[in-house]
Amino acid sequence: MEVVLLSLLFVIYLTIRYYLMDHDTSSDKDRKRFQRGIDLVTNRNFEEAQRYFDNAVRQYPKSAVAYAYRGKCQLVQENYFSAIYDLTQAINRDNTLADCYLDRGIAYYKTDEFQQAFREFDKAVWHFRDEQPDAYRWRALARIQVRQLPQAENDLRRAVSLGDENSFHLLLQPPFTRPVKV
Repeated sequence: MEVVLLSLLFVIYLTIRYYLMDHDTSSDKDRKRFQRGIDLVTNRNFEEAQRYFDNAVRQYPKSAVAYAYRGKCQLVQENYFSAIYDLTQAINRDNTLADCYLDRGIAYYKTDEFQQAFREFDKAVWHFRDEQPDAYRWRALARIQVRQLPQAENDLRRAVSLGDENSFHLLLQPPFTRPVKV
């Protein structure tokens, strides 16, 4: 009887504790905290967003989201090495941010480090869990540069199946076009 009563109290305790606990991750909290800056990025006001996230990184040096969005601003402004630094800092703080892998891969691609870019795009594909056609398209572009043409074609076809029109147009261009035999 005592065991049943203690078990019941323990279950009640766990239930109450579950509902009183905060279930947001630190990245979720940071997204709420930096919503103003995220809105600036969404509205493509990158210079002001850059200043906003510079201040955010100074105030919250452990925030992966602040580094990630500052890196995104750096990338758009074509400061590729600064973008790589910021995105690396973001990934070091939270390695589940899929956009960071994609953005860092783009920065590596733009600096002609295609092997590194391929690795980052490969991680992005995995983190996006087969839902982001951009990751497949960028990975295909990196594969073209490292001469993995059959795999690049497969990536482009996968991106097309996810609704990416840019990948469709890439498939129509060399090295993927095959001459028509008469």
